[in-house]
Amino acid sequence: MRRRRGASVVAIAVAAPLAAGVAYAARSAPGATATPPAGVTTGTAVVTRGTLTQTVQLSGSLRYTGAYTVAYPGEPGVLTAAPAPGATIGRGAVLFRVSDRPVRLLLGAVPVYRDLRSGMTDGPDVRQLERNLVALGFDPHHRITVDRHFSAATTAAIRRWEASWGRRSYQRTGRITQGQVVFLPSPLRVADVPVRLGSAVAPRTTVLTGTSATRAVVAEVDTAQAGTLHVNDQVEVSLPDTGPVPGRVASIGAVATTSAAEGQNTATVPVTVTVRLPRGFTLDQAPATVDVVTGRRPGVLLAPIAALLARPGGGYQVRLAGGGLVTVEPGRFDEGTGRVEIVRGLTEGQPVEVPAG
Repeated sequence: MRRRRGASVVAIAVAAPLAAGVAYAARSAPGATATPPAGVTTGTAVVTRGTLTQTVQLSGSLRYTGAYTVAYPGEPGVLTAAPAPGATIGRGAVLFRVSDRPVRLLLGAVPVYRDLRSGMTDGPDVRQLERNLVALGFDPHHRITVDRHFSAATTAAIRRWEASWGRRSYQRTGRITQGQVVFLPSPLRVADVPVRLGSAVAPRTTVLTGTSATRAVVAEVDTAQAGTLHVNDQVEVSLPDTGPVPGRVASIGAVATTSAAEGQNTATVPVTVTVRLPRGFTLDQAPATVDVVTGRRPGVLLAPIAALLARPGGGYQVRLAGGGLVTVEPGRFDEGTGRVEIVRGLTEGQPVEVPAG
């Protein structure tokens, strides 16, 4: 997909018919002669036949996704260790310590609400625990069936996990208490530690806040245009100091928010785009422009948008290279490439005037 470099970022830029030729159009008076107006330098472009690509252009920002609050799930104590903001905590790693007792991170959507041990009733928290034990490599003989039931194989895997902490054999319990783990949907990138080291912490005290460790582009799209986007649409993302990189529409929000801009209320929904960042790209946050191809029209007549001139009373016209004005009927616009479909008024191969440069 060819894109315009250095263009100002706009939320949606699909139909901007006179964007590139406004200065030229303003100087071309109705009924002008074959001679171009003084002071306007013009060139020519040939009407071609080809494929018009319809593109939605979104403005957004690269950021870490998700927003998580980590509350202490155990008995009262004193915060004795915590990570620094910016640190990333992965599956199985220590989030913080209370009275030197570590609280570790496991991945899952169901929060801890009971101890996990042999004899407990079946539940989704057991499935989460078993999935983590397998992912961490503590079921080397593949004896765990990842399901809702806490089995002897689950106990054995927990004992292996405890051994990795440095616990001696007689210290290994084969169970996980509420104060030992926290479940979050993804690894945590720490944003803030609202509790100072040495401070008392009680159950449900917020110890950490953060995001996921995944960066994505989040943009706002007008609800009127949201229907042109689809999850898994392939896109092109432009970021500072790098060329366009491929991306994919990961999610489209279902809840709209309304904001006032230029005296009008605009309803938008968030669109999240995953992106393959180039090696060495280190910016945590950066402005981004996303081009989404929403349709293609093959075999149509195409002319530069910049060739369009406003007609008196409405509509459009173009100036042929020989100097005459011709009324045209435009179809779809592709502001990304600066071309417009010509439905009526021109033929393939005709040269038309455009502003030079």
